[in-house]
Amino acid sequence: MNVLLHKTKEVIIAVLPVVLFVVVLRFTIVPVENIHFFQFLIGALAVKIGLIILLFGIELAILPFGDHMGTVFVKSNKLWFIIITVFILGFFVNFAEPDVNVLAVQFANITNNLISVTTIRTLVALGAGMMLAFGAVRIVKNFSLRIVLAIAYTLAFSLALIFPDFMAIAFDASGAATGAITVPLVLALALGMASMKKDSISAEENSFGLVGLMAAGAIFGLLMLNFFIKPGDMTGVQEIPEFYDRSNLIAPFIYYLKKEPLVTLQSLLPIFLIFIFFQKFKLRLPRIAFRRIIMGFIYTYIGLVLFFVGVHAGFMEMGRVIGYELANPKYHHAIPIGLGAVLGMLIILTEPAVYVLTHQIEDVTSGYLKRKTVLTFLAIGMAFAVGLHVLKIIADPDTINLWHYILPGYAFALIMMFFTPKMFTGISFDSGAVSSGPMTVTFILAYSQGVAEAIPHADVLRDSFGVIVMVTMMPVIALQILGFIYKIKSRKVGV
Repeated sequence: MNVLLHKTKEVIIAVLPVVLFVVVLRFTIVPVENIHFFQFLIGALAVKIGLIILLFGIELAILPFGDHMGTVFVKSNKLWFIIITVFILGFFVNFAEPDVNVLAVQFANITNNLISVTTIRTLVALGAGMMLAFGAVRIVKNFSLRIVLAIAYTLAFSLALIFPDFMAIAFDASGAATGAITVPLVLALALGMASMKKDSISAEENSFGLVGLMAAGAIFGLLMLNFFIKPGDMTGVQEIPEFYDRSNLIAPFIYYLKKEPLVTLQSLLPIFLIFIFFQKFKLRLPRIAFRRIIMGFIYTYIGLVLFFVGVHAGFMEMGRVIGYELANPKYHHAIPIGLGAVLGMLIILTEPAVYVLTHQIEDVTSGYLKRKTVLTFLAIGMAFAVGLHVLKIIADPDTINLWHYILPGYAFALIMMFFTPKMFTGISFDSGAVSSGPMTVTFILAYSQGVAEAIPHADVLRDSFGVIVMVTMMPVIALQILGFIYKIKSRKVGV
């Protein structure tokens, strides 16, 4: 009960700033229609309740399951077993990841369904699954994470430069692949595998980095779109089908309450079935532990349903409306840029995966790296990510392109790996990946699309997509800088 009360307090503190931000805008410079405003408030309540139940369920089920699976893999002396099993787990978890589905639907709508949702989800799952399997082998064989990350992201950029038309969606997919379901499981998997290491320092370093590698795999997967479609065939026209009466206050909630239970069941069912299989043949957990995990899956399911109902029915539309209104010519361009940065800073606090990662960082480092410190640097990185992306949308496309940001940005991050403590390498890339969760994929991406719709020279397909890669990249840089600061401080005190 104390755990539930603690999570309730943290969720309220996390979500409240976003609600207050929208409320202030509603009664000042963005006179949003009452219907959208009240839908947002109802959605915010659903998000709060859903998050509380979701995080409680993750602690009961997803984290212990991932930890047990990691232990099973390390104890196995068969490398082929690790590769095949982790790939299957990674594929199904990523294919069912709700964030990937959200991104795929948005991209399909904007391209007038030229690229199917199933194609996008399959390619992301293939790439992420392969890199997750490789990351697991890296932990077992103790390969250098710095070298592996450098090779993976250098290869990703090389392919992106060869196929630049799909750069934005491919890098956005890397963020979407690390969402509310995938991240807790993969973090726990890495922790379980690392905990079997006899060297405590090696265990700390190997507890992180697996999420970052999986994100790189999603980039490889989506760049394979070049074999399915020619970029010139895409329209870039946003055509969002109407599934419900937008003038009806409760219509969107009724629609998503009917839809989300099945979508969420598809997301959790593969993980649940894998758990049942391994429980029967490998884990053989005691009855009390088994029942606890089953209850955790139920809580996770209920929490996810409520969370996504709130996000889709309330948050997403509000993000688009705010972005469109702030980009109105009557306002200076600094307004959508600055407020977008503030919005990004607040949204990061509501991401479920960020909550899980920051607590794991504090636990694994025995309090050496405080959760509040990590959150502060993540928020700063998020603010720069959204602000710079909105600047790109507003600016002339011949002046600022997406690669002007991500090429030097990731180059800087990869170079910084060799000047910060090893532990920060995995932490920084994992932090970047988890920053792009369901709130970002919905609210921030919708905000960017709203801004792009309002700017005459902007193209929704070209300019709105790419915000997720910015959100993924800037926290990596921010955490690398934090690691460099810690390194300097350690030298000064003679550690």
